Amino acid sequence: MLALLASLLSFLLVTVNANPDSETVLILGGGVAGIIAAKTLHEAGIDNFILIEARDELGGRMKSYRFGGKTVELGANWIHGAKPVSGPANPIYTLAIKHDVKMQYNDFYGSLSTFDINGTADFVDVCRKAFADHAKLTIAGGERLSRSLVDLSARTGYALMGSKPQTHYEQAAEYFHFDMEYAQSPEQSSWIAQAMNANFTYDFIGGKPLKDTLLSIDERGFKTVVQAEAAEFLQPSHVMFNSTVTDISYSDSGVSATLDGGRVIRGAYALCTFSLGVLQHDDVRFHPELPVYKQEAIQSMVMATYTKIFFKFDRKFWFDTEMGLYADPERGRYSAWQSLDHPNFFPGSGIIFVTVTGIFAERVESLPDSQVREEAFSVLKQMFPNIDVPQPLDMFFYRWHSDPLYRGSYSNWPPSFFLSHYHNLRANLGRLYFAGEATSLKFVGFLHGAYDEGLNIAGEIIKCIQEEDECAPMKRVPDITNGDGKSYGRFNMQYSLY
Repeated sequence: MLALLASLLSFLLVTVNANPDSETVLILGGGVAGIIAAKTLHEAGIDNFILIEARDELGGRMKSYRFGGKTVELGANWIHGAKPVSGPANPIYTLAIKHDVKMQYNDFYGSLSTFDINGTADFVDVCRKAFADHAKLTIAGGERLSRSLVDLSARTGYALMGSKPQTHYEQAAEYFHFDMEYAQSPEQSSWIAQAMNANFTYDFIGGKPLKDTLLSIDERGFKTVVQAEAAEFLQPSHVMFNSTVTDISYSDSGVSATLDGGRVIRGAYALCTFSLGVLQHDDVRFHPELPVYKQEAIQSMVMATYTKIFFKFDRKFWFDTEMGLYADPERGRYSAWQSLDHPNFFPGSGIIFVTVTGIFAERVESLPDSQVREEAFSVLKQMFPNIDVPQPLDMFFYRWHSDPLYRGSYSNWPPSFFLSHYHNLRANLGRLYFAGEATSLKFVGFLHGAYDEGLNIAGEIIKCIQEEDECAPMKRVPDITNGDGKSYGRFNMQYSLY
């Protein structure tokens, strides 16, 4: 019934707003960036906007699913750096408190059991060293940034500090602390961007990051954070559901969006909040074609994949800690397990999930469910050789990389992505603007990065609407040279968030 009503609403809105007046702002995408942008416009007294969303609900990659009698999160699940010692709280945390979203501290590093192919294997001390090495990597990367030195890969950074994982245990521990955050390996990740990302999100005291990480366990779904916020100001005339944009035409005088049914929605300005992966895969066509510098910026960043594979069993047979880490001969192969059948989460649920990332996650998506089920199940049998491990009652995972609405989970900054690429990724084209977690300098990949950019880029549009003299093109660099590697400038890495 709700889907039918949403479809009817979309049809009516398309009919009414097929040719809005010249001051309309089109917001393309109903995720965090789009909703916060709409809120920012509303608070500035600008309510002549239309939010166009391909699905039948708001939330973007905050996507929940009913599994095993509980609401689990397929995408965004955690609030990182929720309550820093210094600086303001994460705005996602502030919204969660405001809308009474149920959260629970997730003790990633203090509640951990470890395993290998022969069962229980105590390498928690190796994990502690990997934790310390990651902290050193982050602090050293911040120092490198403050000195305006050229960027290197996080792998190079690790090696320069003497961290060179060789054993399966060392590789699994590094994966747990690095890949589980960035959804890619140290070889694929920028050392400086990783340092910015962690330093601005978490507090570092005495060389150790205080990772205040909260897991959403709200039965309404984590998406409630933004859906409840949107409900406070959005009117039915503001939103078009079930409306997939196929083409965007832009100029210095306006923007139009063509929907998959052929209808054209016109506006004076538009904010594109589509994921980096959608832009990379040409799932939306631009007219005129995006300039080369923009295309280079889009293709130079990486859309990483972070996949949670959920299993439902008739009984709990696994570890009593929150987390379980399995050291496989293949780095990152079904390594990171989390129990939801835990007193802090969903006791008695019989639910456990394993996370896979990066290229391995893309491989998993390409396989039939039956093969994924068997592979992961075989790992559980290795982890618990003395237990008659029962067959799972159910299994589910979402194929983020394959979905044309997302093409991945979140973005990651590679070593070859210069600061000028960032400016070009973020820069407007005439009256077409871009925002999302991928365009956030300090918080790339995080929900609070999408929040920050929705706020910031909406501010740019507001200046153009209200103060024409202040409407200047955003920074762009048509020709990026090798010297740009040293152009990051100086940042104060002392405080988290803003």
